[in-house]
Amino acid sequence: MGIMTRFKDIMSANINALLDKAEDPEKMIDQYLRNLESDLGKVKAETASVMAEETRARRALDECTANITKMQTYAEKAVAAGNDADARQFLAQKKIYTDKLASLQQTYQLAAENATKMRQMHDKLVADINDLNARRDAIKAKVAAAKTQQKINKIGASGVGASNNLSAFARMEEKANKMLDEANAMSELNSSAQETSIDNLASKYDTPSTSDSEVDDELAALKAQLGK
Repeated sequence: MGIMTRFKDIMSANINALLDKAEDPEKMIDQYLRNLESDLGKVKAETASVMAEETRARRALDECTANITKMQTYAEKAVAAGNDADARQFLAQKKIYTDKLASLQQTYQLAAENATKMRQMHDKLVADINDLNARRDAIKAKVAAAKTQQKINKIGASGVGASNNLSAFARMEEKANKMLDEANAMSELNSSAQETSIDNLASKYDTPSTSDSEVDDELAALKAQLGK
């Protein structure tokens, strides 16, 4: 019974834990299903023979127990009839059955344990398969969502560099704008200074103001008075 050697592994198997450890649960889930169905097929193939062995062992044990009781009854009847020789033969046969009884009990116990294990494995495998089938779509959907999130995370991580580049570009643009503003301001100042210089030069040739004319007239009158 090769499948019996895998009893502990099958009974202790935790599908959720196995999927959590798998590098790619989406691929492993189908593999686990194939493994479980293969094990279930082997369990079903051997369960019938194991249960038949349990039945045979139980029958042999029951027959032996019945024969012991029977020989005891015959021995008692022989003694009651005063036939000690017959009673001795019945007791001798009873001893033979009694000696076999321990061995038959061990055989039956082992067969019963094997049958119990086979049924436990069968029930466990059926439950795991049903659970995995029921959750397969949900698990695959979660895995797909996780992979999508991983891609987004990678894009976000690469976006940090792009963000830094954009920040550097923004600083360069701001610096260029500042330089342009300073240049425009300097140009405006130079233009204003040039206009002031031209205005001063032109004022030499402008018509004197009214106050200047009055002063000149008063100066001419004073010169005439003094005969100058």
